[in-house]
Order: sequence, then structure tokens, then C-alpha cells
Amino acid sequence: MSAWKKLGSEAIGDFRIFKLLRERFVSPRTGAEVQAVIADSGDWVNVVALTHDDRIVLIRQFRFGTEQVTLEIPGGIIDPGEAPLFAAQRELLEETGYRADSWQELGAVEPNPAFMRNRLHCFVARGCQRVADQAQDPGEAISVELRPFREVDGLVASGEIRHALVIVALHLLALAGPRSSVVEQP
Repeated sequence: MSAWKKLGSEAIGDFRIFKLLRERFVSPRTGAEVQAVIADSGDWVNVVALTHDDRIVLIRQFRFGTEQVTLEIPGGIIDPGEAPLFAAQRELLEETGYRADSWQELGAVEPNPAFMRNRLHCFVARGCQRVADQAQDPGEAISVELRPFREVDGLVASGEIRHALVIVALHLLALAGPRSSVVEQP
């Protein structure tokens, strides 16, 4: 399968966290022109933050899309010119007041390549401890919760954690294998 040839792109809206583009392509199979609407956003980060005593740092926040408070891991948008690791460190500190002793990138995924043009970079932060107060944006109202890491699978299975990108980060941590797994105390 070959890539589709792009004929053009026009901005149709700028909504602070993403821009909408109308793009035209040529189908390699039929030669027909096809229009697509693309959400063009900066890349994102999220952080599986683990304390010295094997607890996960979680946040609760209101999400406008579902109009519900959700249980998630810290994360956010990468600022222009910012490296993904630096953004992950900044978001963890701003949203939770926690800083980590060590960091590992778990990988990057495409949130929805059907119409989105960005990536999510997932990290695990180990040895997290609270070092500051939260520094939330005006549009945030975040509360921090610590839970034993061993409860994470149950939180996902019960639907308490239901944010797809959070579940992806937790799955990437599980796939990273023994060097990334949390060793539980007997």
C-alpha cells in the first residue's frame, strides 16, 4: 500500500489546543480526490509516577468532553520547542507537586491517526516524592491521590480508570518487562 498524495491543506479553525485543517488527497487506488478534516495538535506526554513505597500518583480532574471527573495519571501538552522528557517532568511537578529520582520513556503512540496528527509520549517516573505545591493552570482543578500500584489493574477493570491514553501508558509499562515492573513488598 502506498501513501496518498496530498493536493493541499487549508486551516479552517484555531481552537488553542488544536487547529482544524481541511486537506485534499488523491486515492492511489481510484484516483479520486478525497477530503479529510485533521486535528493538528502538539504532542502530549503522560507519566506513570511511582513512589518509593510502590504507590502510583493519580489525579482526579473534571473533563469537559465527558462532563465527568476522571481518575488519571499526570500529563499534558508539550510546549513548542520542549523535549518530551522535560514536558513530562514539568507536568508531573505542576499537576501534583511531585518530582522523581529516575525517568524512563515507555514509548510513543498515535492517539487517533484517523484524524489527529500528534503523538503521546509515555514515561515512568520512579522514586517520586512531593517537593512543592501544585501549580495548576487557571482551567484546572486537580486533586492528587496515592494508591498502591497493585490496585491499578482493578481500577482499570472496574472502570474507575477509563481514560484510553492512561490505560495505554499502563500497558506500555507492563510490556516494558522486569526492568520496568514494580516489585511489591511481601
